[in-house]
Amino acid sequence: MKFASRSELLFSVKSFAAAMLSVYLSLRIGLPRPFWAMMTAYIVAQPFAGPTRSKGLYRAGGTILGATAVVLLVPHLVNSPELLSLALALWIAGCLYFSLLDRTPRSYMLMLAGYTAGLIGFPAVSNPGAIFDIALARVEEIVLGITCATVVHSLVLPQSFGPVLLARLDQAVRDARHWIRDALNPAGDARSVADRRKLATDITELRMMSTHLPFDTSRLRWTGSAVNALQERLSQFVPIVSGIEDRLTALREMGATGVSAHWSALLQDVVALVETPKETDIAKAGGNLHERIDELAPPVLRGLGWTGMIELNLAARLHRLVDIAVEMRALRQHIDAGVHGRLPPEVRRMPGVPASALHLDRGMALLSAFAAIVAVLVCCAFWILSGWPAGAAAPMMAAVLCCFFSTQDNPVPFIRGFLEYTIYSIPVSALYLLVLLPAAHNFETLVLFCAPVFLLVGVFVARPATFGRAFPFLFGIVGTLALMDTDTADMVSFTNGMLAQIAGLVAAAVITSMFRRVGAGWTARRLLKAGWRELARLGKGEKTTLAEFSARMVDRIGLLAPRLALAAQATPGDLEGLQARDALRDLRVGLNMTLLQQVRAQLGRGDTALGPLMSQLSHHFERLPALDKDGETHLLGALDNALRAVCEGTHDAPQREALAALTGIRRDLLPWAAPYQPAQMTAV
Repeated sequence: MKFASRSELLFSVKSFAAAMLSVYLSLRIGLPRPFWAMMTAYIVAQPFAGPTRSKGLYRAGGTILGATAVVLLVPHLVNSPELLSLALALWIAGCLYFSLLDRTPRSYMLMLAGYTAGLIGFPAVSNPGAIFDIALARVEEIVLGITCATVVHSLVLPQSFGPVLLARLDQAVRDARHWIRDALNPAGDARSVADRRKLATDITELRMMSTHLPFDTSRLRWTGSAVNALQERLSQFVPIVSGIEDRLTALREMGATGVSAHWSALLQDVVALVETPKETDIAKAGGNLHERIDELAPPVLRGLGWTGMIELNLAARLHRLVDIAVEMRALRQHIDAGVHGRLPPEVRRMPGVPASALHLDRGMALLSAFAAIVAVLVCCAFWILSGWPAGAAAPMMAAVLCCFFSTQDNPVPFIRGFLEYTIYSIPVSALYLLVLLPAAHNFETLVLFCAPVFLLVGVFVARPATFGRAFPFLFGIVGTLALMDTDTADMVSFTNGMLAQIAGLVAAAVITSMFRRVGAGWTARRLLKAGWRELARLGKGEKTTLAEFSARMVDRIGLLAPRLALAAQATPGDLEGLQARDALRDLRVGLNMTLLQQVRAQLGRGDTALGPLMSQLSHHFERLPALDKDGETHLLGALDNALRAVCEGTHDAPQREALAALTGIRRDLLPWAAPYQPAQMTAV
């Protein structure tokens, strides 16, 4: 066991201080449930001030919303326990469903609104007349616990979240530069698909981390728009560089007609532009590179062959890569200026991709909500039929656990771990409840009794590797101490309460294993199919922006990467089909389809062949993962017809963009096909 670090000790001490402060103020004010405040102070505590503030704010909102629902439901349905159980279960499941469709800290508020209703409502059925007082006490204690945690973590040696986020962002930018250098340099290191997926995973994690930025204590919080814009450029960077790498590979495979010396020199200058020190203004150098790219790009002629098409696509993607590099440098400089209080007003209001544009799995959210309903109703049925006085704790814990781990592919191991360490906490809980706290006749003695265990466990809560074990242990102790608030600190109440909690945990594990247990490979396939469905909709004319599509697809790749790794360890033989599907290729195809949709209206008669092609593309992605050679042959014919038709059109920028997009789609979807021939159009 390693010794505690300074940051771990600091977190533990501050969390304990906030918890004791909340208990002290509760006792001084005369609030009825001081240990609720203590539990809240620990639940919202985070190593950094920003996440602590955001979690506290949304926990307060969720508590008020849940308490309001209980005050409205319990008095009207208390004489019909079956209906009340159903109403609370539906409320919990509904809040859980909508929370899973929100990829921001706001989701915590929705989830908490659900299980808070269970925490207040189920124990209150025996005393419905006091439901308003109980709900009010819950809100008061939780708001007090949140306030204490926020004040202590924000004012006492605050750990700013901004530098950590900025360091992660700079690391992602460095990884992107390394990928560019390796992709554009023939002698560069070959990076695996896993390396590219890792960058996508880092971009997804950065996006989730930055949602806490507005609550941070550092000045970086004023640069949130610039940080989000930089993340969006990273998302757009992934398909661009991936496409450039593939086109260069295609040119090199053509042997003598491969990458020319002029192209090689240009590629080296692009690498030099990207690796220029960040203090340098690269906008002028970027303009010069645009001119050189245009000089090397082949002219659009009716007889333009496959090599020319590949070079045309390469030129278009290099144009975009240079623009992204210049924009990323400018945004990084704006972030530095914002940290020093000099952020330009226009950067502060930059539009961004909303969180709702990211990948959302409504089917899994619905399945999680259904599992929560069943678990809660099973526990309620046992409680009602048995008449067990302490049985209210069972549906309470089932609701909490079904919500806590709903984002996991397979929540069962996590619920089992929570159950295991809750059981381990029972002896310590009994010691506090039955021996130590009855002997504590003043606040100072209470602090003295609590300090050894809570300070030690707080260190393990601060460590990511041990959080999953330390938190349920701490949760079990503090939850048991709440019996002191209701004057039921005796062996019978303690035993009944613990048995009911364990029953709820077991029910959550069993029901979840029946309805919600899926493997990483299953989720990976679902992510791939979600991407194919979106590509099929693009083929049918669905409109989307390039930024939103790139953000969503890169998000899916980021979610896919760890699941592929887990599935490879669990069932390596089951991944053959998954590994053959390159999500980066799907991302490139979607990018090109989006660009085609944007320029179609400007192509004139060159648009005539794009309608049948888009229908073929939609049909192709609807059939995946099934293979259809005849369908691919028809798709190849539609692509070649579209290339020939666009070549006949007006020679302008939209035509070049359309040809580049069509070339990319042909190369990505049909790499086995013979080179395109600028011949007579064929029937498809």
